[in-house]
Amino acid sequence: MPTDPFSAEHTALTRRYFLGLGAAGAAALGMTGGSVAGEPRHPRLQAAIDALEPWLTPADAFRDVSRGTPVPHTLNDEQRQQAGLTRETWKLEVISDPDQPAKLKTELTTANGTALDFAGLMQLAEQHAVRFAKVMTCLNIGCPLGTGIWEGVPLREVLWLTQPRENLRRVYYHGFHNNDPEQLFQSSLPVSRVLEDPFDLPPVILCYKLNGEWLTPERGGPVRVVVPEAYGFKSIKWLKTIVLSNLFYANDTYGEKNNDVDSPLKSFAATLNPPMKADPDAAIPITGYAQVGISGVSKVQVWIQNDADTADHGRYFADAPWLDADILPPPSNWGSEIPLPTLGFERESGRPLSWPMRLTKVHWATLHPGLPAGDYTLHCRTIDDRGIAQPMPRPFQKSGHAAIENVALKVGE
Repeated sequence: MPTDPFSAEHTALTRRYFLGLGAAGAAALGMTGGSVAGEPRHPRLQAAIDALEPWLTPADAFRDVSRGTPVPHTLNDEQRQQAGLTRETWKLEVISDPDQPAKLKTELTTANGTALDFAGLMQLAEQHAVRFAKVMTCLNIGCPLGTGIWEGVPLREVLWLTQPRENLRRVYYHGFHNNDPEQLFQSSLPVSRVLEDPFDLPPVILCYKLNGEWLTPERGGPVRVVVPEAYGFKSIKWLKTIVLSNLFYANDTYGEKNNDVDSPLKSFAATLNPPMKADPDAAIPITGYAQVGISGVSKVQVWIQNDADTADHGRYFADAPWLDADILPPPSNWGSEIPLPTLGFERESGRPLSWPMRLTKVHWATLHPGLPAGDYTLHCRTIDDRGIAQPMPRPFQKSGHAAIENVALKVGE
């Protein structure tokens, strides 16, 4: 599987960064608990790293922000069959917008017997199935819902079944929400994003598997949309209907809630199991994860601010004395098997083609040398592949979470 230009550039940057550490950098890594020339990490830091979550999130461990009354995945087996939410009963309609029609040769509808069923989707999968890694994140929540390997058929392959001719500008889609217009959750994409994969992104897919297993109802099964670079509201669950339209604007439910519906994933860092107390002058192990957004992650940095510090450290703490943490390498155990082939992984070995992998997450760790007694606040941030520090270049909440984390830390009694 070829390495994309973004991956190649990131690999080169990472290599130059570590080669540039030199002797001084090696000593610094020793101070922060990194393993240099085969030396083991500080045992307290190693214990913190060993306690980190797996890179892949088991399907039943994803955080859930599903909507509906009742939420569709809570329906019993008979109700899900009646609603078309099983692989045996699922059908997808692809129709022209009745108010702003795209010109199609044929619509896929239940009434005329041409709606796409799960068997038909699997026939398309025999030739077109793709897999890719993606962190699923809500636009307004400060932690990912989970990271997985998503498998499906590119949406464009289904779109072409209608043989569109002209006046197609946007693709609208929604899932099952109890046939209640008030509960309808919908999203949309420009048709150009469906037909083409810019910037070496994976395709938008009709997803039916997560981590090699059939999508469960909780994860939006039997079929959902997954948009690789987007926040979760674009990846509609329980997909039932696609509308091809000549309209040019979005109809996303999140847009109606005062959000920027065209935002790709941002990069940001956060702690995992952060220290709340520490002994004076004792080394402090700190671990966390970084969401690797559309602009990548080249560094993760940590700063422990004395609460008595009244200095002006610039906008978003730009001038604070940040210290580099260690971005941990690819894990020896991913949490579950990586099904191959998967975009971004070597076809034979299963090793990632670049690290950190864009649109996923990476873990980081550092061992702070210690602090005198007092009250402190722990901050962490990412530096992207263009050298831009979190929360820039898009600091506004409505385009996705990227606020710098504040964790209270008390040193001493």
